[in-house]
Amino acid sequence: MHALPHDHTGARIKRLRQERHLTQRALADLSLIPYSTLTKTEQGVIPASPYVAGAVARALGVEVATVTGQPYMTELRADELDVLIRPIREALDVYDLGVDPDIRPRAHRLLADDAEALLVAVRAGEIKQVASQVPGLIQEATTAAHTAPSRNSWLLLANTYRTAYDVASKLGFHDLATIALARMDWAAERGSDAVVGGMYRYMRALTYLRAGQYRTGARLVDLGLRTLEQADAGRERDVLTGQLHLGAAVMAGRSKEGARATGHLDEAKRFAESTGEAVDVHWLSFGPTNVSVHRVSVLAELDEYGEAAQAARGLVIPADWPASRRSHHYAEVARAQMWTGDLSESFRNLVRARKVAPQQARYHLTVRETYAGLEAAKRQLPDSFLSYGSWLGV
Repeated sequence: MHALPHDHTGARIKRLRQERHLTQRALADLSLIPYSTLTKTEQGVIPASPYVAGAVARALGVEVATVTGQPYMTELRADELDVLIRPIREALDVYDLGVDPDIRPRAHRLLADDAEALLVAVRAGEIKQVASQVPGLIQEATTAAHTAPSRNSWLLLANTYRTAYDVASKLGFHDLATIALARMDWAAERGSDAVVGGMYRYMRALTYLRAGQYRTGARLVDLGLRTLEQADAGRERDVLTGQLHLGAAVMAGRSKEGARATGHLDEAKRFAESTGEAVDVHWLSFGPTNVSVHRVSVLAELDEYGEAAQAARGLVIPADWPASRRSHHYAEVARAQMWTGDLSESFRNLVRARKVAPQQARYHLTVRETYAGLEAAKRQLPDSFLSYGSWLGV
């Protein structure tokens, strides 16, 4: 059950609830969401927060994507992105078939350069370009790894699977993202790299965050931290360890565990003070800036929207920060400002999110839910607000 024209998350919640013959009071009790919050969400008066979407999905026994309406197929078709998903799925399917006799892989250096370029491109928000190129690279890297197995060839293949994960998750194909991660783990094991293994568990934890399964996500973070203890000491390990703490902080924030979230943020800050800005280490953008950005996100997850907006005011984003990360941050700030009633600034940050990484913003759940929250007050916003909604497809 995916998004329909003029549909919104609240309407989908109502439809799913009625299909199960539940009253609003019954669903509020099952999901542990305040009754007034549920009724206002169904009516479209307030947007569905990630916490509400996850709680409702668990109570109804459905995927979070069913509640949020992802992937947004109408827009994907309009952008000609839907036809790029099947080749990625097919490329992920041939991981264990050995050498493809019809493929003659290029030298490792050339493949590695292409894999790195795609990692950079997806962080620049060039999703369509990456989606069109990654299937062929996966197939070539797969044959290369089976032809001449080595640590480097398996880790190169793991990187291509990571890029497939990035594309699938950004476009809302979370089932495909899960498959890509499983392939990444399969290749990383053959490359015997504890750092990549820790990164896999970080990314897998994010899939459980999106699915509203915070306890499992937290267990994966703990496993990732233990895995990284096996890696050689140094900046690379510190970056991955700090990033895992950031993921754990958001997880704890969404499950409303403020003290645990603060503890993980403090640990991440400690690592960031030693690593400095490490934007290009596995392209995780770790460092003091990312810790500050995650603090804004965590405060919003804890429903401390005023503090989140305040924390964002003095934050300066470095010029070399990836566009995808900047766009995500602007969307988070817009969400906090919308809840505080600062509607004009909220919309300005939605515009910033679009300007920096338009392909990502168009499919970003926070962008869509924040826009839905602003829609009731559109008379207080400029005419460009309606054109923004047309661009989103809502």
